[in-house]
Amino acid sequence: MKIKNFIIILFFITGLNTAFANDGWLNILNEGGNNKGIKCTEAIQGAIEKASKNGGGTIFFPAGEYLTGALKLKSNITIHLDSGALLKFSENFDDYLPYVEMRYEGIVMQSFSPLFYAKDVENITIKGRGVIDGQGKAWWNEVYRIETAKGPIPETKYQKMWTEQNKGIVYEPYYKRTIDKHFFRPSFFQAYNCKNILIEGVTFKNSPFWTINPEFCDNVTVTGITINNPHSPNTDGINPSSCTNVHISNCHISVGDDCITIKSGRDADGRKYGKATENVTITNCTMLSGHGGVVIGSEMSGGIKKITISNCVFDGTDRGIRIKSARGRGGVVEDIRVDNIVMKNIKEEAIILDLFYDKDNPVEPVTERTPIFRNIHISNVTGGNVNKAGFVRGIVEMPIQNITFSNINMDGKEGFTINTATDVEFHDVKVNATVGSSFKISDAKNLILDNVGSSTPIKGIPVIKIDNASNIMINNNFPFNATDIFIEANGKDTKNIFLKNNVFNNVTTIVKKGKDLDKKAITE
Repeated sequence: MKIKNFIIILFFITGLNTAFANDGWLNILNEGGNNKGIKCTEAIQGAIEKASKNGGGTIFFPAGEYLTGALKLKSNITIHLDSGALLKFSENFDDYLPYVEMRYEGIVMQSFSPLFYAKDVENITIKGRGVIDGQGKAWWNEVYRIETAKGPIPETKYQKMWTEQNKGIVYEPYYKRTIDKHFFRPSFFQAYNCKNILIEGVTFKNSPFWTINPEFCDNVTVTGITINNPHSPNTDGINPSSCTNVHISNCHISVGDDCITIKSGRDADGRKYGKATENVTITNCTMLSGHGGVVIGSEMSGGIKKITISNCVFDGTDRGIRIKSARGRGGVVEDIRVDNIVMKNIKEEAIILDLFYDKDNPVEPVTERTPIFRNIHISNVTGGNVNKAGFVRGIVEMPIQNITFSNINMDGKEGFTINTATDVEFHDVKVNATVGSSFKISDAKNLILDNVGSSTPIKGIPVIKIDNASNIMINNNFPFNATDIFIEANGKDTKNIFLKNNVFNNVTTIVKKGKDLDKKAITE
């Protein structure tokens, strides 16, 4: 019995060891890599290829410092960085050659390989508690060198390669300045036409360009990561573009550009692919330094649909929620829900929807070039020390449509401006502005202002200012504090203004009427 038991135990241990030896984990230190900061791209890529041939596996980085060039991920591959592991990417641009098919600011082209690059694969993961450093300063400095040159400078080999490999590229005239650089930095992570992506736990810093940038992907999850990029050009945090079923949660982001941006391609190139970004959830994130907290556009030519943004804090970003586009982009942004947001120290607009981003083109007929914003609903927002509470500006051939603001409290310099929009509603919105009116409405129609106002009305300044707007219901308002002027209305096109169920005991002048206002424009 003893011999039999011994044989059984020996068999079990042998089998267990065999199982562990073939469990799909590859320790990079056993695959020719090193944790002393000496470049080991070939060892890391070799481990990826080895695991891929076996159907997939995990490339494990123990504590230590690693240096690599661009890495190409394959199906069923996990990059796992243990606590204490620091993976640095090379500052030598040659380590990102040959050029690959990628998307840069919404245009598909041949350019440098992203630091992590995947194309036409599935089930890829980057996870762990380690740190990944893109060492982007070399890339930023090269951009600065090209942009600040005071005259023609000799082209580098990289610029010549770009020109040779991108003949016939199509772009709008306003984008010529960017294209003329012939130098396009790589994203930190770009998966191109992939599915089932997970990025979890790790810290990314010093990205050369956009940090997490899935393109044409399906089922993307980014959770619990930290992104730290210093003041630097275009170092956005998380930018899904033309992707479906995207889940972003529990992230902490401080970057040199927008923290999270949703995109879908630029102009004719974006419309050619016609791939919308849709079914996106963003929740439980904190954003510090950045041009915008959560941004939609401006590259949205393929469309952006069915987006929810909730339970986030923006503290110190230039803007909070920003949705932007311009004539010529085309595409539809619709079915957007924003809820439970706290903003503080916002340098520009807390909320902005603008169809005049980056250029002021003349009016044109409605075509595929015409951008559309509609069905956007923002609720339960608290803003403190903001420069401007909100700004909505459509184009005359396509006003922004069906927008609601509910249960919003803002303290800041300026209030809300609504221009060239239709079907806009404010419910339970208080804006304590120190300069100008809390609500300025012009060239708009079909509005409801329900229980709106200011706790700090300014003497001689109306709480609501209306100019050339029509079909407006102002109801259920009860200014608690002494208010000099509640409404000022002017403009020959202002009409059908109705005041219902209001209590104006604390108001000196309920309606101040401008000289161009029709006498029948307001019904009290």
